[in-house]
Amino acid sequence: MTYIFDPLRKKNVKLTPEERVRQNLIVVLNEQCGYPLSHMASEYSFSFNSLTYRADIVVFNRQLKPKILVECKAPSVALSEDVIDQVIRYNYVLKVEYILISNGSNSLLLKKDNLTGVYSPSRNFPTFEQLQDD
Repeated sequence: MTYIFDPLRKKNVKLTPEERVRQNLIVVLNEQCGYPLSHMASEYSFSFNSLTYRADIVVFNRQLKPKILVECKAPSVALSEDVIDQVIRYNYVLKVEYILISNGSNSLLLKKDNLTGVYSPSRNFPTFEQLQDD
């Protein structure tokens, strides 16, 4: 069994295909997008309809308000409507502005339109500064 260190959970975790995608995204979010590790959570637990769920990664702003919900899938899992619907259901609780879904090969960034509440594909990934509340 192979393990990898998760800097957000601060422990070694089993290296599954999905975990490899998660760890790669943590590096990208931190090193390329500038999100501090201290403002990200891995396996973030929350409740919805009396059930407990875990978001793969949540990015918070300086006020510790969730801003980006990241769903990681194994490379063999297609980014289907079912996957998108799953993440949007999670967002009923977290109410983030951005949703990122990735299987390592393909990624989809969705941004919420504040007027309509509808999520649409976006090519513009927000900087950490853009996530701050006014």
